[in-house]
This record gives sequence, C-alpha cells and structure tokens, in this order.
Amino acid sequence: MVEAVASTNRNFDPADVWTILEEVKDPEIPVLSIVDLGIARGVNECEEGKLEIIISPTYSGCPAMYMLEEQIKETLNHHGFLDSIVTTQLSPAWTTDWMTEVGKQKLEAYGIAPPEKTTSNKSVLFGGQKKISCPKCKSDNSEQISEFGSTACKALYRCLDCLEPFDYFKCI
Repeated sequence: MVEAVASTNRNFDPADVWTILEEVKDPEIPVLSIVDLGIARGVNECEEGKLEIIISPTYSGCPAMYMLEEQIKETLNHHGFLDSIVTTQLSPAWTTDWMTEVGKQKLEAYGIAPPEKTTSNKSVLFGGQKKISCPKCKSDNSEQISEFGSTACKALYRCLDCLEPFDYFKCI
C-alpha cells in the first residue's frame, strides 16, 4: 500500500486516510470495510493537490464498485478531503489473500466462513468437495450445496452437524 500522501484540502497524517477508509463498508457484507477486504490499495496525491484512492474490485464487473466509489468520495469529503479521485486498478487482480486477518475474523463472526489460505481446490479432481468449517458450530463436517451463494463471490454450504446453511467466501 502506498502511504505517502499530501493534500491542499487538509493537513493529515497518512494513517488518518486509512482510518477514514475503514468507515467505507462493503454494501454486500456491511461488517467489512474496503480496507478489511483489501479493495483499498493505495493513497496518493495528484498534481492538482487532490487525494487519489486506488481500489481494486473483488472481481471484474462487481456491481458494488460504483457505489463504493461514491461512498469513498462522500466519506473523504465529510472528513475535509474535497474532490477526491477514485481510480480503479484491475492489475494485479484482487485476491482473497489481500483480506486482513481482522476482516476474516469479522466474516466468521457475521456467519460467513472466511476464505482458506489456498486458492486451489484439488479435491474436485477426484470428485470431492472442500470441507469448510461451519462459522456457527466450528464443525468441519460440511457439504457444498451450491457453487454460488447469496452473491457470486460466495458458495452455499450446509453444516452436517448443526444442520445450518452458511455462505463460504470463495478463494480467488
């Protein structure tokens, strides 16, 4: 993350901008900020003295990105950073590896199984499924019901012990 920032709009410590960005929540998972998700990638000063925030979508075509851009500008404006610029960066592509550990803990507390450490699922080569821990009872005895859950970035699972369905935030 780029942290060197200056602005003619307001004097600040670069860490303040990252703290402010924590206020911008994901519209699909409101317990996560764009910092938790790793969507916020950088903070820069433009030649015009405006603040530039660099973001990467969780996946190409994510419908929430326009809304997030507006929320970022509105939040920064509220904190004295006027006319901020939001730049979407597609390369490198976003990965669940960019999520913070705090963000993964928030996901689990919210009832969504966080992504695992690896993005590969070799078990499907042999007809198997990933065994994902239930965020409610912590059992690994689960089964995938659908490759797609409440959003495209999640899969739907069911715990075979407590019988509760839950979303799994897929590794990307």
